[in-house]
Amino acid sequence: MTLILGGCAAQTSTRYPSLLPRAIESRSDAEPESPVVLAEPEPSTDSALADLRKTLDRTSADFAPAATRAERLADAARGDAPGGERWIAAQTALAELDGYRATTSATLSAVDTMASDRITGGKPEYPAIATLQTAAQAALEAQSTRITAISAKLRSA
Repeated sequence: MTLILGGCAAQTSTRYPSLLPRAIESRSDAEPESPVVLAEPEPSTDSALADLRKTLDRTSADFAPAATRAERLADAARGDAPGGERWIAAQTALAELDGYRATTSATLSAVDTMASDRITGGKPEYPAIATLQTAAQAALEAQSTRITAISAKLRSA
């Protein structure tokens, strides 16, 4: 029996894996922190944004009285058959509102393109673009909602 026990004692500890942490277990899986890059002022971008802002503001200002007029005409034409004089006047006013909405949509598209071009060009985010994007989106939604409400007052052709 001594021979059997001696055989067990002769084994070395290198034969079994160590319970110490391996190199892979000591690394960090945390995302590396990337520095926040602030965009430098760009006069050409600021100029383009100012022009787009003027277009958006002018369109919104022109839309409001036109929408009031269209709503008044739609109220007058409520219940009229399609093709009647008052119905046509209301539809014409709605077409004018669609023109304003198209201008707002084009402005939003231009701002979206500016934002997209910055991303694909690897440039940092430009806060003024995001601000105008939000304003243009809100204006477009408000105009669409108002046009839908006015259209609902008229009979379909």
